[in-house]
Amino acid sequence: MPPETFEQLLDRAAAACGIEPGYWDIWGKHHATPAEVKRAILTAMGIPAGSPAELEAALAGRARREWERLLPPALVVSQSEPPAVPVNVSAEFLGERASATLRREDGGATALEANLWELQQTASFEMETRTFVRLLMPLPAGLPLGYHELELHIGSLAATTRYIVTPDHAWTHPHLGRGGRAAGISLTLYGIRSARNWGCGDFRDLTGVLDWVGRDLQAGFVGLNPLHAIHNRRPYNTSPYLPNCLFYQNFIYLDVEGMEDYAVCRRAQRLRYRSDICAEIESLREAPFVEYERVAALKLTFLKLLFAQFLREWRRLTPRAREFRSFVGAEGELLERFATYCALDEHLHKHNPQLWIWPEWPEEYRDPQSPGVDAFRKRHWRSVMFYQYLQWQIDVQLRRVQEYARGLRLGIGLYHDLALATDRFGSDLWAHRAFYVAGCRVGAPPDDFSPAGQDWGFPPPNSERHRENGYRLFVESIRRNCRHGGALRIDHVMRLFRLYWIPDELSAAQGAYVREQSQDYVRLLALESVRNRVMVVGEDLGTVEPEVRRALAGFGILSYRLFYFEQDEKGEFHRYEDYPSQALVSSTTHDLPTLAGFWTGADIEARRRAGVLDEAGFRKQLAARAVEKQKMLDLLFQEELMPAHLPRLAETYPELTGELHNAVVGFLALTPAQLLAINQEDLTKETEQQNLPGTTSQYPNWGRKMRFSVEQLHSDPQALAYTAMFRHWIAKTGRSNRGDL
Repeated sequence: MPPETFEQLLDRAAAACGIEPGYWDIWGKHHATPAEVKRAILTAMGIPAGSPAELEAALAGRARREWERLLPPALVVSQSEPPAVPVNVSAEFLGERASATLRREDGGATALEANLWELQQTASFEMETRTFVRLLMPLPAGLPLGYHELELHIGSLAATTRYIVTPDHAWTHPHLGRGGRAAGISLTLYGIRSARNWGCGDFRDLTGVLDWVGRDLQAGFVGLNPLHAIHNRRPYNTSPYLPNCLFYQNFIYLDVEGMEDYAVCRRAQRLRYRSDICAEIESLREAPFVEYERVAALKLTFLKLLFAQFLREWRRLTPRAREFRSFVGAEGELLERFATYCALDEHLHKHNPQLWIWPEWPEEYRDPQSPGVDAFRKRHWRSVMFYQYLQWQIDVQLRRVQEYARGLRLGIGLYHDLALATDRFGSDLWAHRAFYVAGCRVGAPPDDFSPAGQDWGFPPPNSERHRENGYRLFVESIRRNCRHGGALRIDHVMRLFRLYWIPDELSAAQGAYVREQSQDYVRLLALESVRNRVMVVGEDLGTVEPEVRRALAGFGILSYRLFYFEQDEKGEFHRYEDYPSQALVSSTTHDLPTLAGFWTGADIEARRRAGVLDEAGFRKQLAARAVEKQKMLDLLFQEELMPAHLPRLAETYPELTGELHNAVVGFLALTPAQLLAINQEDLTKETEQQNLPGTTSQYPNWGRKMRFSVEQLHSDPQALAYTAMFRHWIAKTGRSNRGDL
């Protein structure tokens, strides 16, 4: 048999590492993955690919590591399948007896023994002068869902694996599982306006919104932007979808005056009513956009006073102090590293205002496990504890908000959002660098939305490292974002199946798709969903492989469908009865025009003003929009949602009229989709969207506030009219929380 060519070796290595040989774009054109892209991605993965000899050695080493390993690092299995574990041994061990201990998550343990020669052989591998075989060792039946550990001994060999038993279906609310439906409002927490907040929506404002949603709309949930911690610096560090940390939340959402320590802190109370502070709060409250830096600085001033007050309790070991210690202990290293990063970032930036990102920190502080970081943590323990205290207080307030929602009979309550990305200069990369692949970025190939492709600027996950770790970090990202909620949106759920990798030094059009351990990830998501009693919505917009949607549907993960995108191959809008039932249907997203903005072309004009659209592109998009509007109007008349006497030409409607508004909301409510989410901006007919993709300082991304304040939602005649209209459709389509939800 002739030796493999370099190209064949490259293809074999790429296939072994999940690099796809090509992809089909949205225009039906196939793009083969170039050899240089394969080499670059393999190199980033730690596979030398400069020559045939390097590739042969790398592939041989990979096979050797797999077969010489007694047990895989982690096994994610179905509860419905007979429990067993694959064991790799050299053939000379087949006469040995295996002993094992299975430690269940609940603390129980079972001793096991097996004769290797009696076990089923499922595979074999010849390596140099040795033969390896793979055996299937049965485990006790009836293992509960959860994270167990198996320790195996064969002669002098020993290994441990994390054995994870998962359900075959994510959690579904019983009412929805019986064919029921629900509705809610999606909004940005930072954008809530009120007469009492400090220039940014907070958790007390959120209870006010819940009152409106539960009592006035009679709906079942409030969808939120990701609450992840960000650096709160404009224009680059305000996106909740590119956070500093995926595991912890932004302290600007804290209701400072509602904290228990504020009630007993006289210094904070005196400061609150000082004239300059009152003026600053009023200025922030009246600002049209969230002034992130000023809000964060103001709240930090008060929060540090409250922490100093709390330290008195901490020293006396009061019940609250014990609660805090318990919280910190349960969070463990994950919180300790995040808090250490925050304390370091604050300390170093204070001493050098030009020091913004951790790769520019002094060398001794760039590694979270370095002696320098350990010394800093001990020397500045109060600063580290302060940031742990903030996360504890966020957890306390967010839990109370969800409890309040349930008390209002909102069956789901809070609907959270887990971002795909994390800032490459943020705490996640500093604290968990090994779980990301250096040398590549994540993005998307060219499409009609972004003809040059999209470069999202953050590194792809290191899936092998996640598996070696027993998927602990991945699980924590799900678990912490399920907390205190009834539903979780997974941004870009296709990440669980594949991601588009762009090698450094290449453009977004020169990338390739890389497959993920999708079966493991989806099963882990289902397990955390069941454990936390949280429904899962997978954001599956854009080009989605049919098998992805089939796999998600099989696990009961809801699809995410938008009015704008639900069109057939001819570009005609789908009728409402054609929408899937296992889905959340919505009017739009943060990256797309609002309903009112869509109708007036405000988004197209905003792109022209921002300089991301030239005059020719502007005219082309306006013309395409006119066609879409007419098709949309035709559909609404066809479904008899528009009064028959009104004009049927879209050009006769210069804006989103009341009749159009009512028709679109009604159309979405009438779909079979289990969940309906109307964006707050769409309910109140606002024209400007939250984020304009492709812009930074050219557009006020992630800062726009609501048209109506919390108080006005209950009093303003126009707000009351919008509420009445939506409530009518909620009741008419059986989505009211006055039912079983």
